[in-house]
Amino acid sequence: MELLETQDPEKKKLIETSARHKQELERELKNVSDRSEKMLKNALIIGGVLAATYLVITQFSGSKKKKKKASKIVQEAPEEIEGADQEEQPSLLAGVGDRLMSMATVFLVDLAKEKLSDYLKEKKSNDNTGVATGRK
Repeated sequence: MELLETQDPEKKKLIETSARHKQELERELKNVSDRSEKMLKNALIIGGVLAATYLVITQFSGSKKKKKKASKIVQEAPEEIEGADQEEQPSLLAGVGDRLMSMATVFLVDLAKEKLSDYLKEKKSNDNTGVATGRK
């Protein structure tokens, strides 16, 4: 049966065209999956950086302590409130912690910015090459 298909030149041409289209579709599918994988990795990296930044900020910030101090101040007598104002001055260790937290935040945001700009440059270059070859 295959012998009959190869003897007819029109069928042979159609089979070759079909094989070419199939290879082209497989190649396009591979390109799309590679691009999707890269985008997903970049999104995960950026999301991870943002989540880590959030966790670092919440761990080092004293929001819970301030709420507890505020509730204690309300329950204390007026004389004790004056003493509490003097004790709230930040210590040297708290200043170092705040400085470390801000440096870590700047580093992580800068890393996220670099990843995002790399992704946008790559996307722009892919769009430009896709237009030049006739693909969108």
